[in-house]
Amino acid sequence: MAGQAGAGEAQARHWRIALLLFWLGFAAYLIWLRWAAINGFALGDTDDNLRMAQVRALIEGQGWYDLRQYRLNPPAGADIHWSRLVDLPIAGLKLALAPLLGGRTAELIAVTVAPLLPMMVATAALAVIARRLVHPWAFALALALITCAGSTRGMWMPLRIDHHGWQLAMLALAMAALTDARRARGGVLLGVSTAVSLSIGMEMLLYLALAGTATVLRWIFDREEARRLLAYGAALGGGCALGFLVFASQANRAPVCDALSPVWLSAMVAAGAIAVGLALINPAGRTARLAAAALLGAGLAAAFAWLWPHCLGRLEGTDPELERLWLDRVREALPLWRHGSRTAALVATLPVAGLIGYGLMLWRHRRAAEPFAAWAALTAPALLAAALLLWQTRAGPAAQLLAIPGATALSWTLLAWFARQRQMAVRVLGAAAVLLAVFGLANGSLGQLFPDNVSDFRRRVNAANARCPTLAALRPVAQQPPGTVLTFVDLGPRLITVTPHSAIAGPYHRNGEEILAVMRAWRGDEAKARATILHYRVDYVLICPDMSESTVYQAEAPQGFYARLKRGQAPAWLAPVPLPQTSPYRMWRVVR
Repeated sequence: MAGQAGAGEAQARHWRIALLLFWLGFAAYLIWLRWAAINGFALGDTDDNLRMAQVRALIEGQGWYDLRQYRLNPPAGADIHWSRLVDLPIAGLKLALAPLLGGRTAELIAVTVAPLLPMMVATAALAVIARRLVHPWAFALALALITCAGSTRGMWMPLRIDHHGWQLAMLALAMAALTDARRARGGVLLGVSTAVSLSIGMEMLLYLALAGTATVLRWIFDREEARRLLAYGAALGGGCALGFLVFASQANRAPVCDALSPVWLSAMVAAGAIAVGLALINPAGRTARLAAAALLGAGLAAAFAWLWPHCLGRLEGTDPELERLWLDRVREALPLWRHGSRTAALVATLPVAGLIGYGLMLWRHRRAAEPFAAWAALTAPALLAAALLLWQTRAGPAAQLLAIPGATALSWTLLAWFARQRQMAVRVLGAAAVLLAVFGLANGSLGQLFPDNVSDFRRRVNAANARCPTLAALRPVAQQPPGTVLTFVDLGPRLITVTPHSAIAGPYHRNGEEILAVMRAWRGDEAKARATILHYRVDYVLICPDMSESTVYQAEAPQGFYARLKRGQAPAWLAPVPLPQTSPYRMWRVVR
C-alpha cells in the first residue's frame, strides 16, 4: 500500500502545475462565456452592484470604517453590514490598472478577475483534500466536479464580486485543514480560515462551528490531537480579534448579530481560549477530556445566551412585517422543493452523490482511526448543508462545494473497481459509464428529465428582469438631472451603480424601515405614496413593468399606487419624463 502510494505520488509530482493550468483554462472559459455581459457591465445581482458602489465610495475617500451607503436613503444613508475585506482585491485591481488603462477598463478587469481569485483558492483546497484522502491522482476528478457544480461555480463567475465566493473559498480551506496530518499546521489553517470567513460575514458559521466541534472531538478520542486543538484555538481567537480591529465597521462595533461584532468576537475569543486551555491541560483519560470539553462548552453556550439573548433567533433581527412582506419571499430563502423538480435536480444531485461517497468512505475506514476521523469531519458539514436545502435554497453553493470530496471518492472507487476487471471491454465501457454518470448527474443532467414548462407570464417576467437592468435601458434614465428615485427595492442597487441618481432602499435588512416604506407606497393608495415621496424628498418615480418585484404589488394590491401607474393612471403631481419609445421604463418627475 505504501509503495503504491509512493509511486502515485511520484507520478503526480507535477500536480501543482496541472492545478494552475486548470485554473487558467477554466478562468479563460468563464471569461469567454461571460464576455458579452462583461462588456455590458452586467452586474446581475443586487449585491454585486452594491459591492461596486461600496468600492467606488472607498476609492473616492469614504472612511475605512464607514460602510454606510449614502446614495440609499440620502442624506442619512443605509447601514450595510458587510466587510471591507472583500473590497480590497477589487479596489486594488482598479487602482493598479487605472493609470495604465483608464478607469472604466480597469473597473471591467477588476470585476472580471476578482471573483476568479477565490475560485483558485477553493480549487487548490479541494485538490489537496482529494490527494490526501483518495489518491494522488484523484485531484483531477475533484477539479472536473468543480466545473459541474453549477451553484458553486456561479459564485466565482466573472462579475460575481459579492462576498460569497470568498466565503466558499474559506470553507474549502477549512475542510482541507481538517485533513492535514500535520496537526499544528492544520489547526492554524482552520482557525485562520474561520476567522477570515467570519470577518466577511456569518453565512458559513454553522459549517465552521461543526469543523471546530470535529477538532474537539478528535482531541477527545486521541490525546495526540492536542497540538491541533491548541493551534486552532490560538488562531481562532487571535484571528477574530484582528479581523474585528481591522475590518469591523463603526456600526458593527455595536452588539449586532449579523456580523463580526462584540457578540461574535466575545464568543470566538472565548471558544479559542477554551480550546487552548483544554489542549494545555490535556487530561490523560478520555472520559476526563470529554467531561472537560462538555462542561466548558456548556458554560460558553450559557454565557452566550445570558449576554446576547437577542442573537438566539434570526440573526437579521428584522421586523415581523418586513419578514412577511420581503425576507420570507426572497427566492433563495425558499426551500429547494418550492423551486420545482428541475431546479431541485440541478442543485441537489451533487450533494446526494457526495453523501453516498462519504457513507462509502466511512464504512471502508470504520476500523482505521485517522482516516475515519478525517472523513467524518468532512461528512458532518456536508450532511448539514444538504439538510439545509430543505429550508433554504441559498445553502446550494455550500452544499455542492462540501459534496465534492465525497463525490470524488465515489467516482474514484467505481473507476478502480472497473479497472480491476479482467475483460478489456468491461474496463473501458465501465469507466466511460462511470464518468458519464457521475459528471452528467453532477452537472444537473438529471434535471433534463423533468419538464420545464414556462408560462407566458413567466416569459414576460424573465424578459423584463433581463432587460430592465441593462446599461442601454438605464442610459436615458441616467441622462436626467440627478435626484432621489422611488423605484423597486431590487432595482435600487443597480440604479445607484450605473446612474447618478439615488434610491430610497435596497434589499438589505438593516435598511428595513426604508424597504417597508417603499413596499407600502407601491401597495398603498395615492395619498400613502405621496406621503412617502415627501418624507424621503423624492424627485422621480421610476417603474419597469413586469419585473419580478412588481408582480407582487400588482397581484396583492391591484388598486395600489404601482398598479395604477402601470395602467397609465398617474396623479397630477407626477409629470411624465420623456423616454425613448423602446424603453422598458416609465418615469415621472415629482411636481411639488
